Amino acid sequence: MGCCKHKEIVKKAINTVRLLAADGVQKANSGHPGMPMGSADFAFTLWSKFLRFDPQRPDWLGRDRFVLSAGHGSMLLYSLLHLFGYPLSLDDLKSFRQLGSKTPGHPEHGHTAGVEVTTGPLASGLASAVGMAIGLKQLAARIGAPQELFKDQRVYVLSGDGCIMEGTSHEACSLAGHLKLNNLILFYDDNKITIEGSTSLAMSEDVGARFAAYGWNVLKINGQCPRQIDAALTLAKACKDKPTIIIGTTTIGYGAPNLAGTSKSHGAPLGEEELKATKAALGFPPEESFFVPQEVREFCQARVAEKQAEAAQWDQAFQAWQESCPEGKALLEAILNKTLPADLEKQLLAAVPQKDVASRASSGAMLQAISKLVPAVVGGSADLAPSNNTYMKEAGDFSATDRAGRNFHFGVRELAMGLVCNGLALTYALPYSATFMVFSDYMKPAIRLAAIQKLHQVYVFTHDSYAVGEDGATHEPIEQLAMFRSLPGVTLLRPAESHEVALAWAYALRADHPVILSLTRQALPNLPQEVVEKMAVDKGAYVVSSDEDFQAILIGSGSELAACCAAAQALRAQGVKLRVVSMPSWDLFEAQSAEYQESVLPSACRKRVAVEAACTMGWSKYVGDEGLVIGLDHFGESAPYKVLADKYGFTPEKVTAAVADYLKA
Repeated sequence: MGCCKHKEIVKKAINTVRLLAADGVQKANSGHPGMPMGSADFAFTLWSKFLRFDPQRPDWLGRDRFVLSAGHGSMLLYSLLHLFGYPLSLDDLKSFRQLGSKTPGHPEHGHTAGVEVTTGPLASGLASAVGMAIGLKQLAARIGAPQELFKDQRVYVLSGDGCIMEGTSHEACSLAGHLKLNNLILFYDDNKITIEGSTSLAMSEDVGARFAAYGWNVLKINGQCPRQIDAALTLAKACKDKPTIIIGTTTIGYGAPNLAGTSKSHGAPLGEEELKATKAALGFPPEESFFVPQEVREFCQARVAEKQAEAAQWDQAFQAWQESCPEGKALLEAILNKTLPADLEKQLLAAVPQKDVASRASSGAMLQAISKLVPAVVGGSADLAPSNNTYMKEAGDFSATDRAGRNFHFGVRELAMGLVCNGLALTYALPYSATFMVFSDYMKPAIRLAAIQKLHQVYVFTHDSYAVGEDGATHEPIEQLAMFRSLPGVTLLRPAESHEVALAWAYALRADHPVILSLTRQALPNLPQEVVEKMAVDKGAYVVSSDEDFQAILIGSGSELAACCAAAQALRAQGVKLRVVSMPSWDLFEAQSAEYQESVLPSACRKRVAVEAACTMGWSKYVGDEGLVIGLDHFGESAPYKVLADKYGFTPEKVTAAVADYLKA
């Protein structure tokens, strides 16, 4: 194919992407045509020439990742997936934003083949891409695969002005620069337009200088010149020690005669007449919608065939490596399959500390065992590993000089940590992330996205009550448990002592979705062996002790179970017959049969008391209209935790008195 003919077809293909996106938005009468039309030059150049993929194998191990962080421009991605042979038809494009379609308003991982991550909240995709870049580096280093197999595997991100403004991008890109992730290439679609108008209304920094300060390689180009895009991507791939940002100046709504360059093309259809005029201006039939010129389709099909041939060559080299390195192959399979020992629970229970310790400490003991038992597990803390007890002592630190380390130092970047771990989970790992429970507020958007994507990972949230003590109200979580219990697709476990911690970790590792562990700062007494033998943490609640013909049920969550047990002992000495229930997880209890729930909390017993050092919201479901909830519906104070326990009514003595008064009423 001659040079001029090739350029002509590429130009037509880019305009095809523009118009497919605009047609999709117009037919739906909803969406964002401007960004896809402005960034089509970059996206098509990347997909046609640089991106490694096989549309028949969306999960091919050797593929690059493409992340549309500016997820509102989803018709850009859907148009590319269609043109490059993924199972997305023109009819699917015509069903954009419609119920049950493969083309939802924002890209959804697991819903549409070829979508690597669910994006929508701006910069969340960029931060997750940092996790993907880390994951690819880490996997290659850990299995010892030859450099030539993975050196060209990259994560490409397309972000807009909104992503750059969001604080998430600062946290994640600062970390990426520190780690020298040269396999991360970001295209910043610098069209200088947001919903309200020009970005100058709220933004005036030098983005290039900002990223240079992070330690990034900064390139500036005309983002609608394929020649400059090609050259910039080539330079970015050649950079050996830095991630790259390509700042591409573009025109939002490019090609629209009247709306290009304006905020009116950002988040609304162009309108029938403007769309027809755009098609005419770009040399396309004005009356035809979802039109793909035959030469464009053939060009894309030819490129797909070439990419599949390259993928087959990679597969051969990879197969040869596996045959020559059985240890690396075995580790790879263990990581990909998230292999667990069959006797996981037994081995974790054997690692339980013999003395009474805080649940954060027993969790730390579990993690040391897990680091040896489960190769897929990696993780770290937002600068709190010594407090969270989340450092795997023999696993090494991931860094710019050690890509095989399994511990991460996220710095004081909770939101980035959560989103980076989403990216790790989307790559290959089973990640955990840790901070104080109260700082989970900073992570909520990341956890929500993990739940939507059904990502298997573990959150270790310690210092989970007023027992943080002297740090005061700012550090004492009250409402966070209720927040996470309201979040679909997430399991919250609040273990009461070390054996429950072991079984909570076992559940978390066997799960297929996000799991939160709520752990204490203060020491907790271990339950006796006869209780350990009947523990049912994976069922959410179980009977700790029970008198015949009991007249009331005491339900303890986490650290408050000990107070319930002590109160029951004192009340039994007074002739009161009681049942004590440990309820580490509402979520798991709700998943049990009605028969099991009745066996733990029989409906005939109307006298019930729940004790938890958090807001009382939701407990009425378990105690009923006649029940009592001993909780904390106000913020904490700064004082030693034992002083606060007495003031707030969580000591065994105060719980005993409260239950006695309740039973007399």
